[in-house]
Amino acid sequence: AIVYIGSLPNCLDILAKREREGGTGKLSRFAMLDDVRLLANGLLQLGQSLKDFVTKTKGQINDIFQKLNIFDHSFNQLSEVTNEIKEEERELKKTTNFLKTNNEEIRNLSLEINSKINSIMQERVQLHSQVGGLEEKLKGISESMMPVEQLKEITTLKVRLSIIMLIAPQKTITDLLKAVRGQNEQLNHQKSKIKSLEEKVNQLILHKEARRYQPSKLHLSPLKGSCQRESGVYPIKPNQSEPFNVFCEMTSDGGAVVIQRREDGSVDFDQEWDKYEKGFGNLEKEFWLGLEKIYSIANQGEHIMHLELEDWRHEKRFIEYLFKLDGPSSKYSLHLSHLTGNLPDAMSNHTATKFSTKDQDNDKHEESNCARIYSGGWWFDACGESNLNGKYLWQKSRGRNMKKKGIYWKPGRGGSYSLKFTKITIRPSPHFH
Repeated sequence: AIVYIGSLPNCLDILAKREREGGTGKLSRFAMLDDVRLLANGLLQLGQSLKDFVTKTKGQINDIFQKLNIFDHSFNQLSEVTNEIKEEERELKKTTNFLKTNNEEIRNLSLEINSKINSIMQERVQLHSQVGGLEEKLKGISESMMPVEQLKEITTLKVRLSIIMLIAPQKTITDLLKAVRGQNEQLNHQKSKIKSLEEKVNQLILHKEARRYQPSKLHLSPLKGSCQRESGVYPIKPNQSEPFNVFCEMTSDGGAVVIQRREDGSVDFDQEWDKYEKGFGNLEKEFWLGLEKIYSIANQGEHIMHLELEDWRHEKRFIEYLFKLDGPSSKYSLHLSHLTGNLPDAMSNHTATKFSTKDQDNDKHEESNCARIYSGGWWFDACGESNLNGKYLWQKSRGRNMKKKGIYWKPGRGGSYSLKFTKITIRPSPHFH
């Protein structure tokens, strides 16, 4: 561009010269046209150079913007990794503090044991010194007064006394330990008796309540009788099982049993198989009813499972399935058939999917334990599209490793979005007999 711009003054000098010549009458008309052409060519060259310069500058600016975008993306990734590292660091600090506390307790216990051992050793030394004094006295007496036969007897007694003094402290400790064990066994026996009595009393109360609320048949159909007044906790006795309490919810379709509720993270759902089989939590807040109880209800006939989910924008959606559950020998295999709802289906392909927990890996993933990876107990299939028993994570929880352990329904908000509220109910289908 600088080369072409430099040619412009030459054109202007030529024009000025021709003008002077024209003033003297020597410039022809054709010479003026040549000058105009020359000026026009110079201007065209200048415009082309400026155009090339602008194009090149735009390209350089675009390259700069691309590099800035790459830098922004890298910075965001670095921020995410930094947040994850900070979160892991906090967890590590918690673990370290816990270990420090345990180490302190162990150290105190060790000091206490050492002090007791030292006191026992001191007593043993004192006993030995007392025995030594007695030996000296006996020796003096025997030499002055006693015959040879009595001296032999005394020597034998000294040997026996030494053996007794060596064994006595150990025997005392052994007897003490036996006594402590005996007391502990008696306490445990009393506790088991008390627990057995409490269970019998609770069963009698439940039987009484069950007869009060369910005067006719004893399978789940009397829910219509026990829930007809209002929602709440009621005892039921399906299939002649032992009576147990459920939260019965009245809906437009009749009475339904709530088998799971998540609302505030007050209950830890990362439990082992035994807990998921028996049930845990508070029936009026967060809880899991228990696979044994769910099976005893579902085993009476055809049922409908209703799942209600709510995100952090207070948007509620639901889905319903025709529901069947196998027994404990089949690891409570689940059979679902999609019926209705405004929530995308994530579970109807879970045909014969077994229930899995972190200590019982029954999923269809050959290389991993889905319950350990994603937390909680669930019908995971091959880790699957849903887990409503994961960790309760608040909206601002960070870290990809933590988010994948949350309460998720992938077809809805994705696997890294943890839901605010879930509720699962079952009710007899219209064809229930």
